[in-house]
Amino acid sequence: MPRYLSEPEYRHGSPALTAVLLINLGTPAAPTKAAVRRYLGEFLADPRVVEIPRPLWWLILNAIILNTRPGRSAGKYAAVWTPEGSPLQVHVARQTTLLRGFLGQAGHRVVVDYAMRYGQPSIAATLSRLKAEGCTRVLLLPLYPQYAASTTASALDAAAAWLRGVRNQPEMRSVRSFADHPGYIAALAASVREHWASHSHPTGSYRLLMSFHGLPRYTLDRGDPYHCECQKTARLLAEALGLGTDRYLVCFQSRFGRTEWLQPYTAASLRELGKQGVQRLDVICPGFTADCLETLEEMAIEGRSEFLRAGGKEYHYIPCLNERDDWIHTLAQLATTHLQGWPTREAPDTAALELSALRARALGARS
Repeated sequence: MPRYLSEPEYRHGSPALTAVLLINLGTPAAPTKAAVRRYLGEFLADPRVVEIPRPLWWLILNAIILNTRPGRSAGKYAAVWTPEGSPLQVHVARQTTLLRGFLGQAGHRVVVDYAMRYGQPSIAATLSRLKAEGCTRVLLLPLYPQYAASTTASALDAAAAWLRGVRNQPEMRSVRSFADHPGYIAALAASVREHWASHSHPTGSYRLLMSFHGLPRYTLDRGDPYHCECQKTARLLAEALGLGTDRYLVCFQSRFGRTEWLQPYTAASLRELGKQGVQRLDVICPGFTADCLETLEEMAIEGRSEFLRAGGKEYHYIPCLNERDDWIHTLAQLATTHLQGWPTREAPDTAALELSALRARALGARS
């Protein structure tokens, strides 16, 4: 027989609540070697992330990677860590608070929370808490604009694994992707225009580099739509900005291991653009909705160094959408679209309606 998780006793007549759960990748609890090792151990053990035979990968992961990589990564995390904690966690927590406010102002009675696929707060623990609070409907909203099996599907895997241990399951929906959502594209375009307004509109030898997180090439060959959705986002953003194909470049960062990944690689592109004498390079990471290690350290710090060392003159990193009003408004649009049909609006006060009807009838009788 299945072993069910401990869950609150069912009570007849309990009010049903709806929850919106934002999900992002995750972060170590601290910028230390031990914390990074725990985080990488969980992240890299996911078969959605590394698709090679488990016994071989277990040996590589535990004998080599977890003994060499955590120390180097901890130093990088320390370079971007804030007094409030991990940049990713700080931004996602703020996005959650703002989305809660947006939906509340729009009249939706919903619980809004967040979870991380790896690290804390975990998806399972957060779903258990939402259930204990009386949530019987949950909308999962992974904060990955472009769908990939290693990100969106992995997050849904974690939710499904939690469901398998629950006797009285909540109703559940999910947002698949939003790579071409008009609000998302508009928010990206607005962030670039605001950057141009504060750093002068680009002229002459200029490129806008759009860097997406990389994936192994075999993911594309096996049918993962991620590469295509990245290209679509880039094309729509370029069109919104009025940029021709000679003024922007799409590339892929964060390559790991020796296998071939999606190309062109960001690091190689930065060096090549510098060698070509590009005077000014603006960099944006449209696949990330919150700044994190890969944007703040890899692109804003390391990327700048790569470009300038190769001969580039001017380098600007454009921050992620983070807590922009237009982005939170887009999140609210995504949520309300997928909440349709669920009773999230405040229930009308039936007693007040009946009293109003009686008063109306009384007034009619007097006249």
